[in-house]
Amino acid sequence: MSHIQKNGCKVIPIMVPVSSSLKSVNFFLYKKQHSLTLIDAGFDNEDCWNALQRALTAHDLSINDITQILLTHHHVDHVGLVNRILSERPVPVYAHPLSVPRLKREDDFMAMRVEFFAKLYKEMGCGETGEKQTAYLQQALEKNRTKKMDGEIRTVKGNQLLDFDVLYVPGHAPDQIAFYQKDCQWLFGGDLLLEHISSNALVEPDLEGHRMMTLYEHYQSLKRVSDVNTDVIFPGHGMLIEDHKALIQKRLDGIERKSEKFLALIESGSTTAADVAKTYYKETYIKQFSLVMSEVIGHLDYLELQGKVQKEMVSGVWHYSA
Repeated sequence: MSHIQKNGCKVIPIMVPVSSSLKSVNFFLYKKQHSLTLIDAGFDNEDCWNALQRALTAHDLSINDITQILLTHHHVDHVGLVNRILSERPVPVYAHPLSVPRLKREDDFMAMRVEFFAKLYKEMGCGETGEKQTAYLQQALEKNRTKKMDGEIRTVKGNQLLDFDVLYVPGHAPDQIAFYQKDCQWLFGGDLLLEHISSNALVEPDLEGHRMMTLYEHYQSLKRVSDVNTDVIFPGHGMLIEDHKALIQKRLDGIERKSEKFLALIESGSTTAADVAKTYYKETYIKQFSLVMSEVIGHLDYLELQGKVQKEMVSGVWHYSA
């Protein structure tokens, strides 16, 4: 599909195939009169750069026509080309305030984040596997110092920006926002809702280092977007989404089902988050440790908020009971 047009506005989807379960990395050009907005910016690689160039050329546009960049969240597959574009065309970049310390890789914040995970994995009973992950995070911190975003980031604070209503939809990322074009009923949703897989609610600290209830937030964000009148959701990965209400209901049901499975494991004697993770995910616990722990911790928070489980600290480790 080369573009979608409605009410004098045009969206040019750029969908770059990837070999992972994500299927594609998507970002979007939004054109209205003399304004050309890039929403998200893919990976920092040649595939994404060339796809952007091809999309621009096909519509008689160039990098110099881009008037601003909007970011749904800070993840590396959504912000990759920003520095490259800014080096050719310095335009404003808009993102949520919580994106800034992450995109700028602020030393204090990034060091606090490593400490946060070290403490979290210890308290969740992950032992040596948790320590390995923390060491990996520390190395990544040193290695990626140079990857910080250049230029000023303008923070999106209100619920209006340019042509869009801004919806705060945390969960998958603490800084995730969606951009809603009311006249066309188009929603640029980041990774809130994907057509072919459920989006992970990734455990993260807030600016003070407190754990955010990411799965609970993700659940609430999905419910909020379910009420939005939208014809098309433009997601960060996979196909465009047309029947969003049915898909959201499917995702909400999936969260309920999985939390019930984790509850059953606690009832049958798994007491720590690491126990639940190992029992349910088996070897995937090691292979995709941080994703698995985000999933389990998120569901245990969700069960705790519903009053279905409680936790008690024993020798520095949280133990859960039904």
